[in-house]
Amino acid sequence: MDLEERVTDLERRLAALEAVGRTTPRVGEGDFWALETLKEQMAEAGAADGGVLFTGEVRLPTGEQYGWQRTALVEDLLDEEWSEITDAFAALAHPVRLRLLREVLGGRRTVAELTALEELGTTGQIYHHLPQLTGGGWLRATARGRYEVPPGRVVPLLVILAAARP
Repeated sequence: MDLEERVTDLERRLAALEAVGRTTPRVGEGDFWALETLKEQMAEAGAADGGVLFTGEVRLPTGEQYGWQRTALVEDLLDEEWSEITDAFAALAHPVRLRLLREVLGGRRTVAELTALEELGTTGQIYHHLPQLTGGGWLRATARGRYEVPPGRVVPLLVILAAARP
């Protein structure tokens, strides 16, 4: 990375840090307050092609709470190799796997608890789907036969579900 790129990157980071101190409208005070803030930050960072922002603050039925935010520049997203993330999308492409994720988020964390739900199938069928979810990064084993959605994947999963709705 040459000096000009490093300075540009530092300026972008400084602009983002300075933006943190600004007051933003509360939910419901403006339809596009997050978009307007993102536009300002992209302009300050010199990101001519723009960017995307996704964020969330959630409390699961289990009481666990997660806050998460990510901003990505369009230029970076278009330059990345998309084929490297196919496993993450493929893991979500089955109704039973989506249901498994929903149940794990809801507090059913063991295979025994999951197999108690008849509509998910047999233990063998559940064990068939778990490797796709762990391989895609949506689940991780915390102990033998016990799973959780990694904290850094809770909000992104909910964002994908929200974005997939018509």
